[in-house]
Amino acid sequence: MDWNKLEDITQLQEIKAQSKDKPVLIFKHSTRCSISSMAWDRMKRNWKPEDSEKATPYYLDLISFREVSNEVAKAFDVYHESPQVILIKEGVAVYDNSHMGINYADIIGRL
Repeated sequence: MDWNKLEDITQLQEIKAQSKDKPVLIFKHSTRCSISSMAWDRMKRNWKPEDSEKATPYYLDLISFREVSNEVAKAFDVYHESPQVILIKEGVAVYDNSHMGINYADIIGRL
């Protein structure tokens, strides 16, 4: 599975632009949290190559890039949580969920 790394605030403008052509999914992961690790592992196991044709996936290590994580919350008007998935269409967050609420089938159903 190839997820794009989200490591710089400047990428947020690119993500907004990309989401006008195809939805963008951001997975915010805390490398220090066991619940986050479980959610990330489930996502990796379920995400199929063809899913990347439906949505462009991004992975954000929020421990290493905390400032970027904070800007994601501001840019897409979502409450910061970890782990968290945010689905962006037309430059705005249309769905977000966190912790055990992160559900692959629910995400795919919204694409």
